[in-house]
Amino acid sequence: MTKGGKQKMNCASLQGIFRIIQSITSPKAEPFKQWLAQVGQDRIEEIQDPERAIVRAKKIYEQKGYTEDWIAKRMRGINIRNTLTDEWQGRGANGGFDFAILTNEIYRGAFEMDAKQIKEFKSLSNPDNPRDHMSELELILTMLGEATTTEITTTRDSKGLPALTRDAKD
Repeated sequence: MTKGGKQKMNCASLQGIFRIIQSITSPKAEPFKQWLAQVGQDRIEEIQDPERAIVRAKKIYEQKGYTEDWIAKRMRGINIRNTLTDEWQGRGANGGFDFAILTNEIYRGAFEMDAKQIKEFKSLSNPDNPRDHMSELELILTMLGEATTTEITTTRDSKGLPALTRDAKD
């Protein structure tokens, strides 16, 4: 409650806000509408040629001030992570929550902390990706843990969350 008592509030999702902006007829909204159209076109082009998305990700990391070596490791880590999550999914893990459980096992093995503890240790907020705040050595340890987990899982031909959890822990 505010000093003036109860207040009416209008809320919308990010998608809803973009739709509202699209409907505004004011010339002041035009630059934002053009930006939205450009972003849409860029994403469609990335669907046609996924390499464009990789180039865009590298540019974003460069703009944030990361070194070329760090960016190369981060991009390699993304590839290793995708290989692992594809393997997990094909073996019975159901995305989101299951991936979080499995990733926490890898983090505990590498850092003796789970994702939540890493975020607290690095003073990160909830949407922040811990990997974007890791040193090059931390990225390498994460890649090693994930690549090793992939190898263990395929060698054992593990299926189901309990077996995948054991693989990640090992």
